[in-house]
Amino acid sequence: MKMRSLVLAAALAALASAGFADGHGGKVKVGMITTLSGGGAGLGIDVRDGFMLATKMAGNDNLEVVIEDDQRKPEIAVQLADKMIQSEKVDVMTGIIWSNLAMAVVPAATAQGKFYLSPNAGPSALAGKGCHPLYFNVAWQNDNLHEAAGAYAREIGYSNSFILAPNYPAGQDALTGYKRTYGGALAGEIYTKLGQTDYAAEIAQIRASGADSVFFFLPGGMGISFLKQYAGSGVDLPVVGPAFSFDQGILQAVGDAALGIKNTSQWNKDIDNAANKAFVEGFQAEYGRLPSLYASQGYDTANLLLSAMAKADVADADAFRAALAEADFESVRGDFKFGPNQHPIQDYYVREVIKDGDVFTNKIIATSLTDHGDAYAGECSY
Repeated sequence: MKMRSLVLAAALAALASAGFADGHGGKVKVGMITTLSGGGAGLGIDVRDGFMLATKMAGNDNLEVVIEDDQRKPEIAVQLADKMIQSEKVDVMTGIIWSNLAMAVVPAATAQGKFYLSPNAGPSALAGKGCHPLYFNVAWQNDNLHEAAGAYAREIGYSNSFILAPNYPAGQDALTGYKRTYGGALAGEIYTKLGQTDYAAEIAQIRASGADSVFFFLPGGMGISFLKQYAGSGVDLPVVGPAFSFDQGILQAVGDAALGIKNTSQWNKDIDNAANKAFVEGFQAEYGRLPSLYASQGYDTANLLLSAMAKADVADADAFRAALAEADFESVRGDFKFGPNQHPIQDYYVREVIKDGDVFTNKIIATSLTDHGDAYAGECSY
């Protein structure tokens, strides 16, 4: 029996031993652990709101969602996961934003027979040798948006980038991804502290580096701090980065400092398809604000789950996994499918930060990568 079949058989046996063999009558209980307070809370709130909007629009009474705040702390996330698995008896888990939290929770959850649908974090360790048949990523693999940025930087002629990111799994994947497609020289490469807010030393290094461009991955409040300080520093090098530091919830706090910056994403509100139009209009009507990338990922995650529920009972683990793998739902991104490691194959766009009336937002100006998967799928052997 091949290793891939052995791991899958063990995972399905774990599902049966966890109590799914008796059946749930079509009902699914979801445990959502996400960041709802402290630094990065806006990201988790958007994932939650996008997910819950999709469930409301579908009107499916067979879906129950239990939501908890991980406070961006791995130890809290692990405690909550244990509670959801042991006490709440959830069938499916989702919600984690940060890759260090995902690495603490996802392997333990799947080992206990729980499906995990990631609406954000996509660490390389879970895409390659650490892949699992019960783990699906509905957003991207961590390297992907940075690969798109590197490809764009190469295309427009940057040849000596200064690059920086926080020192945690997603930050390491970010710089790896950028370098994979960029191919030029590096004027500097820095890993900053996760949660850092003072970037004076890093900006001084950029100033003295001789770089022709800057690439950075600093999500949430880290990106806000860096961009404001960079804009006030007098350094005038062009910036390119992933959407995480230029997303809808961040731009209003950054303001004019972000105008004109190019960033990469697999989604934007101006993608022209019926699913995206319904999502953008529905989100604004429900919450009174424009949706973010994170909200779109939460929305797609819920619709993926609902599509599987329409085809299979979670009690039949093999059938439910097959239904998830089909990805038979209308994504706000347009074309969407899973690769062999259950990570997305999709297009990646270049966006430009603009001001529309009083609102800072993004518009798509180009496509960077088409039908793009990830570099680790070949290492996945379940």
